[in-house]
Amino acid sequence: MNQHSAPTTFRRAAQEVVPGGMTPAGLQGQTTLRRRRFLVLALNLVTLAALLAALAQVLGAGGWSVADGVILVAFLVAAPWSVLGFWNAAIGFWLLHGRAQGLRAAAPFAVAAEAAAPFALRTAVLMTLRNEDPGRAFRRLRAVKDSLDATGEGVWFDYFVLSDTNDPAVARAEEELAAAWAREIGEPARLNYRRRGDNAGFKAGNLRDFCERWGERYALMLPLDADSVMAGETILAMARMMQAHPRLGILQSLVVGMPSRSAFARIFQFGMRHGMRSYTMGAAWWSGDCGPFWGHNALVRIAPFREHCHLPVLPGGPPLGGAVMSHDQVEAVLMRRAGYEVRVLPVEGGSFEENPPTMLDFTRRELRWCLGNLQYLKLLNLPGLEPMSRFQLVWAILMFLALPAWTLMIALLPLKAFEDRAIADYPAGLAIGLYLLFLTMHLAPKLAGFADVLMTRGAVPSYGGGLRFLVSAVIETVFSFLQGAVSSFRTTLFMVGLAFGRARIDWNGQARDAHALSFASAFSGLWPHLLFGIYLAVTLGLTAPAVLVWSLPLTAGYGLAIPFAMLTASPGFGAWLARRGLCSIPEDVALPPVLAAIREER
Repeated sequence: MNQHSAPTTFRRAAQEVVPGGMTPAGLQGQTTLRRRRFLVLALNLVTLAALLAALAQVLGAGGWSVADGVILVAFLVAAPWSVLGFWNAAIGFWLLHGRAQGLRAAAPFAVAAEAAAPFALRTAVLMTLRNEDPGRAFRRLRAVKDSLDATGEGVWFDYFVLSDTNDPAVARAEEELAAAWAREIGEPARLNYRRRGDNAGFKAGNLRDFCERWGERYALMLPLDADSVMAGETILAMARMMQAHPRLGILQSLVVGMPSRSAFARIFQFGMRHGMRSYTMGAAWWSGDCGPFWGHNALVRIAPFREHCHLPVLPGGPPLGGAVMSHDQVEAVLMRRAGYEVRVLPVEGGSFEENPPTMLDFTRRELRWCLGNLQYLKLLNLPGLEPMSRFQLVWAILMFLALPAWTLMIALLPLKAFEDRAIADYPAGLAIGLYLLFLTMHLAPKLAGFADVLMTRGAVPSYGGGLRFLVSAVIETVFSFLQGAVSSFRTTLFMVGLAFGRARIDWNGQARDAHALSFASAFSGLWPHLLFGIYLAVTLGLTAPAVLVWSLPLTAGYGLAIPFAMLTASPGFGAWLARRGLCSIPEDVALPPVLAAIREER
């Protein structure tokens, strides 16, 4: 199945998957899901145990020290994320290439539009804003409306701009654009603009206010962020799936990056695209009805959302107390608790977002997600949650706890190298083999995505051709190691600040356009990385030069953080990549109509 062409993805998915064999309670028998989850649990536990046993043998050579014990515990915290990623990618790749009708096993809710009843669900398309560029946001929402109208079913969709903007100039611009567009449409009820006087509850509070004021009029809502775009064909196909399966509470699309003039965003989304495809397919196979919700580019059934997905106010003061920031996964587990299914459609096609244009913008977004996920620590005792839902909250927390664990292991590397320098029978072969094996497992989702493109007929030309694709894969792999080091160390510093009550996060508009970073800006944000990189280079260079060389995939990013951030932010470097067709995505080669409409209007 060609997953790299948006217009064909949903048609082929619909032809492959039919609604036969479903149980009255849901889309899959619970026995099937339990068996899959037990298999995935067993695979992960066995793999993790084998890795821990091998690491213990390496660490214990010559006797155990405090540093050895700390490294082993840190690895136990950090490794599960990569191990599960490996197995998700392996299962997803098998579903894509090793099994007939693999999508049916992962997404049994996808129903052919031709086989469904005439569409008849009133749907609200929502765009949430806070101090964003109004022209940019309205262009995207207009493109979504035009694309939906082109399907012939646009009459079922109304549009809401839900603003939490507190900048008077930006608010005036929003109001003027909304009024002008409403006059153009000629049907005032089709476009509603509302601005709240405060930002109570953040984005979740914004959506809650919509549900209380207008929710009774609609069956479904489609939340979009200011940088989100979806094709009408995709929205309608997903809405038909929601109509065909009334117990679907949330249906999340697989969101991919839009073409970008930023080198950072261009390279990042090239890798993310491949890392997400097999990973999401594999995760959908065993998570089933307890799938993810990413807060946007998803269809949500309003009635159960309004009744059952009220977010609690967390006890205590900031930063972990108060309103829930990362609302999406909490709403997903509450929807599942209410008896409705939460699913992800694990195929690419017609669902887009913009990625941050620089390393510094990326880390700002990452820190907001980090704080929001750590708030889940206060939600683990929510009553009545499905075991799988509770696991998802733990997993979201572990996603960020793993980062300081990795940083701690790397920080102890010089001490460990110094301790082991005199061991005559040190198991160097085992240590190198374990290191390379784990790096491969860490990269497995991305490698599976690269292999998927190479093995899918007609996919390689959509990325600019074979040579460009392979060169781009190498560029992105190097980029991912450097970016991972910068991001993980910044998150570690942030979490240390949280522990001492010194970290704060503002909820405001984000930078979307490509822009250069000065040396002063890069240095002010990344000088701690430089110091950490110097510490590693000096200590390892003096005590264990060979270890320094082997460690470079994980440690080079610290010392190179400042030039890396400046280079990848450079509009000139982004233009250079674009001229040579490097790190291209299919939308760079053949721009979909919904994205072409945005570019033309701009």
